[in-house]
Amino acid sequence: MPCSCQQIRQHGLTTANPEHSDTRLQERQYEVTIATITDRVVQASLKLVLEPVFEADFLPCSYGFRPNRRAHDAVAEVRFFASKSYEWIVEGDIKACFDEISHSALMDRVRQRVGDKRVLALVKAFLKSGILGEDRVLRENNTGTPQGSILSPLLSNVALSVLDEYIAQAPGGPASSSWGRTARRRDGLPSYRLCRYADDWCLLVAGTEADARALREEIAGVLSQMGLRLSEEKTLITHIGKGPDFLGWHIQRHRKRGTNRQYVYTYPSRKALKAVMGKVKAICRRTATGLPLDDLLIQLNRMMPGSPGVLSLSHDVAPERSAESFCNTSRGCGARCCRCSEARPAWTCHMHDNLAWRRRVDDDATTCMIC
Repeated sequence: MPCSCQQIRQHGLTTANPEHSDTRLQERQYEVTIATITDRVVQASLKLVLEPVFEADFLPCSYGFRPNRRAHDAVAEVRFFASKSYEWIVEGDIKACFDEISHSALMDRVRQRVGDKRVLALVKAFLKSGILGEDRVLRENNTGTPQGSILSPLLSNVALSVLDEYIAQAPGGPASSSWGRTARRRDGLPSYRLCRYADDWCLLVAGTEADARALREEIAGVLSQMGLRLSEEKTLITHIGKGPDFLGWHIQRHRKRGTNRQYVYTYPSRKALKAVMGKVKAICRRTATGLPLDDLLIQLNRMMPGSPGVLSLSHDVAPERSAESFCNTSRGCGARCCRCSEARPAWTCHMHDNLAWRRRVDDDATTCMIC
């Protein structure tokens, strides 16, 4: 290791703005701490050692901050179970997850898999490292893991794995057989599945709304073991007919147009689309009206690299077309698809695939690639 435990205590400090600390945080804000260079090196080394150990124990229902897993996989699993008989969904959100994890409970779970006292001392020193504010006052850190640090996502998964294990071992969970789920359904008992991405999770229940409410209370008791609480305003119980919002996606079951059959559709949520449109609007508003179209489109392409990948995976084209229409009309100078635009013959709108403006190979062309 590049430094000892005592050196981490001296140099492994995190910095934070005192104006946004503790009770001064506004609603839906959280404190981000920035670790020092020495602390980052030690945390990266610890992650290389600890991640393979805990990855062997993590359950498949966990998708956040894990190798070869992404948010789209979690959304796809929710959609898959919602297409079955899991119609009631508990949209869970843990209040201040990174700030309220109990150090003692977390260290107990780490000790179950790690016996090296030197590694345990480093993890504990990381959790207990103080926070140095801009006012040069060192504040103690008695709960939580510093948000923004390299090791925090792994430790949060270790703490939240208590929820994964509870659902996996409970009757009616993934461990139950097909015959067992049929028997529970015959007796009026629920079956359920969990899909978690960091501190955001969905519990899909094949039962009634009352069953979903009872399971929510059980989960609140399980999380209390780690010193965590559910967010009352964000933890909702939603029917698949109305559809939950999960990781920026809206998952809803409705009738397919032209038929009487119902399917589960996945498309970007209104909040996600609003965020993309807000970025486009902000760029267009602070851009001079005389800016050449080439420069404007280059700025838009730099700002929207991830939006095409998100919208191209949706099952409904309406959100993509709405964003496309917004990008076409948000600039009043005419940056839109034109069949015979002699003033801008080199630009075409290839936005039905990737929400980005592309330059044609043939600069003499005067028509759009789509039109």
